[in-house]
Amino acid sequence: MRNAYKIGALAIAGSLALAACGSSGGSGSSASGGGGGGKTVIISTDLPLQGSSKDASDATNQAIELYLKQIGYKAGNFTVELKKYDDSTAAAGKWDQAQCTKNGTDHVANTNEVAVMGTYNSGCAQIMIPILNQDPSGPMLMVSQANTYPGLTKPWAPGDPDKYYPTGKRNYARVVTTDDNQGRAAAQFMAKDLSVKKCYVLNDNETYGQGIASAFAKEAPNVGITILGNEPWDAKQPNYTALFQKIKGLGADCIYLGGIFDNNGGQLVKDKVAVLGDNSKIPMMGPDGFTGYPELNKLPEGQGMYLSFPGLTNEDLRKQGGSAAKLLDAYKAQYGSDPASSYALYGVAAVQVMLQAISQSDGTRKSVTDQVFSGAGITIPADVSAIGKEIKIDPATGDVNVIDITIEQIKGNAETTLKAWPVTA
Repeated sequence: MRNAYKIGALAIAGSLALAACGSSGGSGSSASGGGGGGKTVIISTDLPLQGSSKDASDATNQAIELYLKQIGYKAGNFTVELKKYDDSTAAAGKWDQAQCTKNGTDHVANTNEVAVMGTYNSGCAQIMIPILNQDPSGPMLMVSQANTYPGLTKPWAPGDPDKYYPTGKRNYARVVTTDDNQGRAAAQFMAKDLSVKKCYVLNDNETYGQGIASAFAKEAPNVGITILGNEPWDAKQPNYTALFQKIKGLGADCIYLGGIFDNNGGQLVKDKVAVLGDNSKIPMMGPDGFTGYPELNKLPEGQGMYLSFPGLTNEDLRKQGGSAAKLLDAYKAQYGSDPASSYALYGVAAVQVMLQAISQSDGTRKSVTDQVFSGAGITIPADVSAIGKEIKIDPATGDVNVIDITIEQIKGNAETTLKAWPVTA
């Protein structure tokens, strides 16, 4: 696609051509950029590029690179380069605490870098936000396309969210809604559309998994669902047969999984079906931590599984037309298919927030962050937004105005949209 996008004060003129240049960023990162003229600044992505999340992360990076090419790698008078960091390790097969810590330190040390797009996992964000917050030349801006743990921006667990901002200043924003909304929507859907009465909840014992499982369990009694239990599954176990046999004995008529597929989710799904039956008999539902995984979608035992996504899926983004559909069409033309994850376009939306802040700034980290967390904050108009809706970041919290929840079901080895779910208190 050759159409240029404009973001508020960010004006793109003339034909858009990529002047490719690359540089090595060490074992945990790589860089690319283009264009010329004006001061050059670096923005980065920080995603798990290994393990089960690789497909989703690659798609997000590809969508961002495509978008930057379309706008000529410009943000106002600034030329923008992209640097990609990997917060996963081969040993972990997913995001890694030590790698997230190292990446946070590396972001601060890279003096030309002014903003970070990420992270994908809320647990990694918990580690990285305080590091960027204490940047002597910042705080350094971080905008996530996928973090849904509520406590990153608002009271949730003890100490949330202030413990992530030791300087007392905010530096973190996101372009998706939070798990208090996602968990509530999942419980409402299972009660009203699936007519379940007795659910057993499993969580992966990580920040995100515990949070979304708690949100589901909290809403369940309000809609007539009895929670028979809420316990962690051990990602290192070879199987979960005994666990599901115990759940079967309790008479559960639904299973809710709070966590990420990376934590041995495939085995969990297989053993649920082996013991309790397929999803037409005992429905199983997972949150966005189970979306965007081709491995899950192709599992025979995954067929019929319900999912929630805290935004609009690629399918819905294309249907609504406008800027989101154009970007999806351009992606498909470039890469041969739609992005593996619906988070890809939310990654572009997060970058749009960063670029708008850069275009209004003097190019320093502090100034870039101040554009988001002072005055009216950042607004991306609907007609240019990567998700086709106005994006407005609350300067007091960093949360976004858009609250979308989509209910999906795995059918025919693919995630398919069932319906949008209006979040009600």
